[in-house]
Amino acid sequence: MLLLGSFAAATAAQAQDAPRVQNKVVGPHGQPELVQFSAAGKAAYRGTADGEQVLRQQLALGVDDKMLPTRVETDALGFTHQKYAQYYKGIRVEHAAYTVHARGGAVESISGDYEQLAGLNTTPVLGVAAALDNALARVGAAKYMWQDAAAEAGLQAAQGDPRATYRPQGELVIVRDLQTDQPVLAYKFNIYAQQPVSRAYVYVDARSGKVVLQDAIIKHATGATATFATAYSGTRALPDETATGGYHLREYTRGNGIETYNCKKSNSYTSATDFIDADNSWTATEYNNANYDNVAGDAHFGAQSTYDYWKAVHARNSYDNAGAKIKSYVHFDDTPGDGKGYENAYWDGTEMTYGDGYTTFKPLAALDVCGHEIGHAVCENTANLTYANESGAMNEGLSDIWGASIEKYTCDKLGLTKSTWDIGEDIMKQGGALRSMSNPNLYGQPALYKGKYWVASTTSPSNANDQGGVHTNSGVLNYWYYLVAVGKSGTNEAGTAYSVTGIGLDATAKITFRMEDVYMTASSTYAQARTYSIQAATDLYGATSAQTTAVTNAWTAVGVGTTTAPPPTGTYCTIKGSSQAYEWVDLVKLGTINRTSGADGGYYNGTATSTTVAAGSSQTISFSAGFKSSAYTEYWKIYIDYNQDGDFADTGELVVSGSSSSAGTLTSTFTVPATAKTGSTRLRVIMSDASATTSCGSYSYGETEDYTLKISGGAAIAAEPATLTGTPLGNEVAQTLQVYPNPATDALRLVLPGRAVAVSVQVTDVRGARQAVPYADGVLNVAGLANGLYTLTVSDGQKVFHERFVKR
Repeated sequence: MLLLGSFAAATAAQAQDAPRVQNKVVGPHGQPELVQFSAAGKAAYRGTADGEQVLRQQLALGVDDKMLPTRVETDALGFTHQKYAQYYKGIRVEHAAYTVHARGGAVESISGDYEQLAGLNTTPVLGVAAALDNALARVGAAKYMWQDAAAEAGLQAAQGDPRATYRPQGELVIVRDLQTDQPVLAYKFNIYAQQPVSRAYVYVDARSGKVVLQDAIIKHATGATATFATAYSGTRALPDETATGGYHLREYTRGNGIETYNCKKSNSYTSATDFIDADNSWTATEYNNANYDNVAGDAHFGAQSTYDYWKAVHARNSYDNAGAKIKSYVHFDDTPGDGKGYENAYWDGTEMTYGDGYTTFKPLAALDVCGHEIGHAVCENTANLTYANESGAMNEGLSDIWGASIEKYTCDKLGLTKSTWDIGEDIMKQGGALRSMSNPNLYGQPALYKGKYWVASTTSPSNANDQGGVHTNSGVLNYWYYLVAVGKSGTNEAGTAYSVTGIGLDATAKITFRMEDVYMTASSTYAQARTYSIQAATDLYGATSAQTTAVTNAWTAVGVGTTTAPPPTGTYCTIKGSSQAYEWVDLVKLGTINRTSGADGGYYNGTATSTTVAAGSSQTISFSAGFKSSAYTEYWKIYIDYNQDGDFADTGELVVSGSSSSAGTLTSTFTVPATAKTGSTRLRVIMSDASATTSCGSYSYGETEDYTLKISGGAAIAAEPATLTGTPLGNEVAQTLQVYPNPATDALRLVLPGRAVAVSVQVTDVRGARQAVPYADGVLNVAGLANGLYTLTVSDGQKVFHERFVKR
């Protein structure tokens, strides 16, 4: 009887409900999308509780479902639209929202989307840190906003919260997997990338770790990404613009935009047109033509790369720090119709202009040329150095500095190979370069202030005298910049000894730009540049810092002022192998140095042990590796600080370099230069599993040992030795990861040392983003990869091996 009564009551309720609903629209998952009520069936609406009750009834919400009010809006027609968000077991359901539409105190309709989630598991398996790693691998950016201190400070100031950060925190939500169309528990991350610019919500399945959805926050309705086979920088992905009839080389994610136009071998900007491609795949077949249309991609790429450098390294929004649009014009010809291409590129205060070259040059839109010319725009908006005599030379020098820095920054980011310290090497028809920053004399520039090749200042600067030698005398500033960044010791042509310990390109660039932006004026001279750069270094790093010392000593090297800080002596950089689980140095023997050992924790300080060698003598050094089990290929590098300047960076100080997989004793013979400085110095022996290991820092597997070498009969001040003098190592048996064929089209075969089995295989692209690639029985299926350069990371359970391959 009780059961029958319940059934009868339910049937009656349904009968009463039917007239209430005038219209119902059901969505693809069976849920109501719109419910409209009849005049007689409208429920009373006095607030959010009434609205929630209507939703619970009409959507058949369970005990684990809640609809919580978010915001309310009232329109001109008198409707109140109360919005609700769906929660399941207290977890927000993404994109599930419903609205109650009421007027005159009654509910007229409800609409929205909700998820039927009964039985969904809401216990995560994956931790938030691992989920973030997966999200970042999907985005694959070179730099993120939370890695930019200035951006973080700006956010904190804007929000008035010193704890504010762009770093994604991760929120557990429920969202539909875009591939399976099923709701899943996921971590939601707000990821703001700076290079290249993007911002998106990235959702990672909290149980499987799969990225199930990426929802862009920064949207470009007319944007696209071109694949462009450039003339000088390979095939690049370039943001551009969709337009009627195709795609244009315009994009608006950077400042107020980057635009590239075709002058069509005229000297008119007003008649220039867009480059247009039908499918946004700007191939070499289409554009590597007799007209050199492929350089349009180089100009667009160069402008984008230049903007990115200034934004990332100097927190500057375009050349004017106000987001100025960067326009570039290629195929410019100053005298149309004469059959000769224009052999120049320039910034005219408004836009970039590139000629196609003729006798000397190819089209002039190479990356460092782009950076150089837009560097003039930066100078115009900062120091505004007068373009004549010394100030003009430094104007040109600063542009070379920024061209080289932008080229290096971009190459490092994208895995390109270019010559940092040569300017314009890509555009020369007969090889060589326009200028060398590391050796200015090579192309007729001075490396010394008022030294060889210096052009005297003139009271009548003109094009005929190169405005007082601005393109020549810039060599002094170029060489100063190179010395500060890289370091060098020697004697300049004026007979002055110098020693500069390089501080790296990043610090050097920051000092130089502060000099240009904060201190320089239009009429600055080289002497003033010395004062201003030392002050800039002091501001950034302190008066007694290594950076300020390097800046000061580099001016001495180029003949501007005198050394105020002594060169460093006796202080060497630290170095250490991180793991000795599988290999270590077990023998070093040279003269009276004769040490056998086991593992020493990655570094052994044996400087209390010494031997004496004569300048000009031939010496044989013996060394060997100890192995726990398998013998792997080890890379040996042995350094001697011949000029006793506290580093191993000078030419000829690497006396042994080679690789071997032998566990036996290896030997190499080297000659001590006759110019080596008399006295005690450092001998450094490095064994590493990585060929790229240098004389400083930490590395993965291996060990370093230091000893003291006493040199007799040498010079009071050492000159630079010419070359590496050690004989090559003998045993060169390959004990590294081998991959073939390389380049690969469909399948890439992997062979580990001893034909060991790979326990893990990972593929990353040039951005560092992981790629999902099937692997089985020693074969990697790369057919699904886009063409390009990739890095393999493979482990045999003991060691990790790295190798690059090209997919074609």
